[in-house]
Amino acid sequence: MRTDRLEFRPIRSVGFWLAVAMSALQGLNAVRTLLDPVGFASYMGVSINATEQAAWVQIYGLRAAFISLLVTVLIIRQDMAALKWTAIAALVMPLGDAWLASQAGAPPSIVARHMGIAVFLILASYFLGRAARQQAQARGNE
Repeated sequence: MRTDRLEFRPIRSVGFWLAVAMSALQGLNAVRTLLDPVGFASYMGVSINATEQAAWVQIYGLRAAFISLLVTVLIIRQDMAALKWTAIAALVMPLGDAWLASQAGAPPSIVARHMGIAVFLILASYFLGRAARQQAQARGNE
């Protein structure tokens, strides 16, 4: 019987708080697409002007809401490994957004912001991976 019990608390990890930020920001994006689709499209680097186009931005927002809820569920479950893989898989979004914004003639600052989000996700996946390893070690000692 081991007495040197390791204890892992997700709330103490950087990865946990980066995952909370991911969830909150995706939720905020979802709300913004529903309230101001034209403004959100501009923020993303794409100009729209028709009601039909606004509906596509709102469809994007519903997907952002799903991502926010999924990440929230993983946070509640304290599944650091799944959060790490979610952050890695999510890289397709800011990288694709950067490319699409660039193709649409968006200013370099908007493309750079998308790339900054990709860097954030890389950092989040690193810290979530560390947290997942610590969590696995702590579980091995239970």
